[in-house]
Amino acid sequence: MTEKIENEKLLAMYKSMVTIRLFETRVSELFAAGKLPGFIHLYIGEEAVATGVCAHLKGQDYITSTHRGHGHLIAKGGDLNMMMAELYGKRTGYCKGKGGSMHIADVDLGILGANGIVGGGPPIAAGAAFGIKYQGGDGVVACFFGDAASNQGTFHEGLNLASVWKLPVIFVCENNLYGISVSQARHQNISDVADRANAYDIPGVVVDGNDVMAVYEAAGEAIKRARAGKGPSLIECKTYRWRGHFEGDPTPYRPKSEVDAWMKKDPIPRFEVALKEMGVVTDEGIAAIKKEISEKVEAAVKFSEESAWPALQEILDDVYTGGSVAV
Repeated sequence: MTEKIENEKLLAMYKSMVTIRLFETRVSELFAAGKLPGFIHLYIGEEAVATGVCAHLKGQDYITSTHRGHGHLIAKGGDLNMMMAELYGKRTGYCKGKGGSMHIADVDLGILGANGIVGGGPPIAAGAAFGIKYQGGDGVVACFFGDAASNQGTFHEGLNLASVWKLPVIFVCENNLYGISVSQARHQNISDVADRANAYDIPGVVVDGNDVMAVYEAAGEAIKRARAGKGPSLIECKTYRWRGHFEGDPTPYRPKSEVDAWMKKDPIPRFEVALKEMGVVTDEGIAAIKKEISEKVEAAVKFSEESAWPALQEILDDVYTGGSVAV
């Protein structure tokens, strides 16, 4: 660790990771119990990435997310009650119950939206970054995406534009080794997505995505560079999703030995060890933090279950479509 970080910030990062884990674990249980409609893609195992990046972000900074976006939203300050209510399909949710897991957004917090389109984030991130530069601001955009999304044309278009115009974007590849059920070894002829930065003459680095401090340091360098007007960077975080592509995915394509090996690299206990060694927190403190966050998650469940469903007459409110409509 090259940067001195205040204990308060280290604890905030730890709380972010634990909040993501406990929120996602509870969502898994609720989905299995048939209480949540639609599809759910969980972030369990990848908590260090969103936390390490978003720990640097300020109020004027933006993020673009993915179909696996709960972790990004929590790390950027998303409201647990509104998030959970949206998963329930209730009118108190972020999208009034009409968007579900993959479309949560909060522009006031700089959350430009989770996205059900693979590779949908880079063009949005480049556009937001252009807006920041055009208006003379010092904000940045963190663009999260997966390894398979780096095969999409939108990824290359976003990096190319950001590179040419030196836009303040940090492209963060969460390489969890699979595009749905296809391993990275089968969908790419490279082992490091960060190598693709060379084509756009921007920095590309690979970090241990299960080490929150490694992510934090790499993101800090990239964000500092972006704020200084030097343009984008590509950070590849090697990580792993514990669950299937979606809840209910039986994952026959992953060997148990691989899953077990990655679970031993759980980013949360790794950070706990570091925090205790630095004297930032004790075992009792850890237990108290987990209890407090668990209560907040349960409060979000209660809030959601007691919230009203959208009224039938609201079915077309806040719903937009492109093109002409025959009447």
